[in-house]
Amino acid sequence: MAKKKKIRAQFRKNRSSRARPTDWTRRFQEHGFQDEAPIQGERVSGRGELARRRTVCGDPVAEEDTPGLGIHLEVDEKTCRRGRVLSVFGLASSVQEDETGLVYQCATRRLLKTLSTDQRHVVAAGDRVLFRPVPGSQPREGFVERVEPRHGCLCRAVRGRQQVLVANVDQLAIVASAAEPRLKPNLIDRLLVAAEKGGVRPVVCINKIDLVDPARLQPLVGVYSQMGYEVLLLSAKTGFGVDCFRRALVGRENVVVGQSGVGKSSLLNAIDPSLQLRVQPVSEENEKGKHTTTTAQLFPLVCGGYAVDTPGIRQFQLWDVIAAEVAGFFRDLRPYVSSCRFPNCTHTHEDGCAVKNAVADGWLDERRYESYCHLLVGDAE
Repeated sequence: MAKKKKIRAQFRKNRSSRARPTDWTRRFQEHGFQDEAPIQGERVSGRGELARRRTVCGDPVAEEDTPGLGIHLEVDEKTCRRGRVLSVFGLASSVQEDETGLVYQCATRRLLKTLSTDQRHVVAAGDRVLFRPVPGSQPREGFVERVEPRHGCLCRAVRGRQQVLVANVDQLAIVASAAEPRLKPNLIDRLLVAAEKGGVRPVVCINKIDLVDPARLQPLVGVYSQMGYEVLLLSAKTGFGVDCFRRALVGRENVVVGQSGVGKSSLLNAIDPSLQLRVQPVSEENEKGKHTTTTAQLFPLVCGGYAVDTPGIRQFQLWDVIAAEVAGFFRDLRPYVSSCRFPNCTHTHEDGCAVKNAVADGWLDERRYESYCHLLVGDAE
């Protein structure tokens, strides 16, 4: 019998009691002043109740394998079942068992959710997990015991922590609208960078082309097409391009991302009417979408494959991207980086910069370069 591996793991601060009392007001109201001065002590060691580390059974894993976790916990696989997370609602997760297809409402094991990580939530939609069902529970309930190593993650930074929007996907459908709400190319650029970093194939989908003259979109379509990205012009209302959208998603693990009101749920309803996802019209006052989808949800498609419908994104800050890496995630800037005069060129103010020269000569799109500069200053630094 193989010997279990034991490692020291870091845990969150909420696993132990407070280091100093902070309820002096309540104590005074209940007992009044004491005749004797309170006992004072000095803590000389971090061990004991204040220790944040603990020995657990498992294997350390690389950050690129399981973003944010770093530990592959050892569990009793005889009592657990394998499944996939369909959605996460607060502290509960909907998990579909692989063998039977039954859905369980699962809480997360305390040991797992109190590990000290950079993640906001340890479980995300699309995760492959091992869960332990509760016998005889109605409705079906269980506990998520372990999150399997991930691939193809879409992550963003929220208040200095990592939020995994969806895991284990191989294609990112970036949905934008030609109008109502207005088209935001800079948001598309950010999502393209996130797709490049996460190892996910991106597809740019521009919906609501029935509201504008399609000829106005050709310059933008041409820029992305020249870089090798697939671009689809769609209209969920008229049905234009819906068949192309269905063919792009069939047989793949997809995640559909975009700002509120661009028609993500409407497009999924168009290719699979059985989903019956909730939709709402755009606000007439500010032409902004209403927050209809509240959490990421994974659905099987009748045409084959899966799709994850996500809530509308109002801002997308990249996670774990440093300034030196940004240019490498821009496909159009990448060929010119090695021709710059300085090896550490930021492509913003240096002399002899091949990227700036390419923009001045018209080889690079000026708007894409401005998007790069805005991302470099706003996020990476």
